[in-house]
Amino acid sequence: MYAKGGAINDARKLFEKMPRRDSVTWNILITQLTKLNEIDKAQELFDQMPDKSVRSWTAMIAGYVQCGKPKEAVELFKQMEEAGESPNEVTVVAVLAACADLGTLDLGRRIHEYLDKCGYRKNVRVCNTLIDMYIKCGCLEIARSVFDEMEERTIVSWSAMIGGLAMHGEGEEALKLFSKMTRIGIRPNAVTFVGLLHACSHMGLIAEGREFFTSMTRDYGITPELEHYGCMVDLLSRSGLLSEAHEFIKNMPIKANGVVWGALLGGCRVHKNIKLAEEAIKHLQVLDPLNDGYYVVLSNIYAEKGRWEETARVRRLMKDRGVKKTPGWSTVTVNGEVHEFVAGDGNHPQAEEIYQKWDELLTQMKPRGYIPNTKVVLLDMDGEENKVQVLYRHSEKLATMFGLMKTPPGTTIRIMKNLRVCEDCHSALKLISDIVDREIVVRDRNRFHCFKNGLCSCRDYW
Repeated sequence: MYAKGGAINDARKLFEKMPRRDSVTWNILITQLTKLNEIDKAQELFDQMPDKSVRSWTAMIAGYVQCGKPKEAVELFKQMEEAGESPNEVTVVAVLAACADLGTLDLGRRIHEYLDKCGYRKNVRVCNTLIDMYIKCGCLEIARSVFDEMEERTIVSWSAMIGGLAMHGEGEEALKLFSKMTRIGIRPNAVTFVGLLHACSHMGLIAEGREFFTSMTRDYGITPELEHYGCMVDLLSRSGLLSEAHEFIKNMPIKANGVVWGALLGGCRVHKNIKLAEEAIKHLQVLDPLNDGYYVVLSNIYAEKGRWEETARVRRLMKDRGVKKTPGWSTVTVNGEVHEFVAGDGNHPQAEEIYQKWDELLTQMKPRGYIPNTKVVLLDMDGEENKVQVLYRHSEKLATMFGLMKTPPGTTIRIMKNLRVCEDCHSALKLISDIVDREIVVRDRNRFHCFKNGLCSCRDYW
């Protein structure tokens, strides 16, 4: 009663006074602690449990996922397996969500096999989470097969698949799936329209995006939320309609948040509009003052124009306000182990071999037209060669080289990157995919890029 009512301290005191404690009371207290983001206290309590049931393990695993700690969730799941406990449907939903966050495909596939053996695939919630996991791990075809094989689908299923198609650059297919959904009488919800608007944004489908935004209220009585407004600003901004996007924000019936103004700023970066970028930053400094990404975008816009004094001013402002730039990193999973790389990484045990692999590929890339795009090196440094060397050591290139070294020919390489993939790496990875005859899937901050046969699924529009 105390724990569920929110009086967690009283509940803890009562719990400690209890002469006998059953698993139910332990589990309730652990669950409530995780809901309050007291994950360390929950783990401490979990460790003290004399007998851990499946529900106990599940409560703790789900708690880690809820608190944004998917690595810890996966590690605890492995401990659960070692303890001889078999997961239930709730457990696998939590672990699949962690796999989706991490891009841990190997474990996700193993759980998929377990679900097939146990008959859990008839559970709609399990299937929806499985679809989400495959989408976020870059396996769109498998996600679609899971969706197509479902005996029953909810609006969550349809929305997940539509959103996944949008993330992977299959905007036209997302729109077709929406048409099929409405034809059989399934009503869309707010999440469905987020996916549709993302699809239009990633494909530059301006007219279609406007129609979907209008249709939300007109046809389905759904009031647009900030996320929908952000998608519309993103669509207009990406397409170069920056003034219209700005007017759209000013005419919003609700106050724009950092996501909305950030979408405008992103469009300013693509189209190099300093004036509107400065306007967006004025609002973002108030709405989201510690978000380093916004300052970095403005700094980079100045740098692209060669306005190094303004670039330095923005970076001083970041320092004065205690805003630290998030370092870029890329990960690649090989044999179940996640390898992380940062730009210029020399700490990996096989760094020397990785750079040798890059040099080998470079001799094949240059005859095919690869020219390092030093314009994306937004550092005030002398000499083109210095900039070229910076490009050669971007984290996504290093992760790709390691993947090529450590996986058999023909294996798809899957990379996760925390920032937007740069133009030079994008061009390089297209060429590499053709040279080595491999599919290279990169999940960056905004979307998926599937490089295959010298092309990218984003059609160079990102």
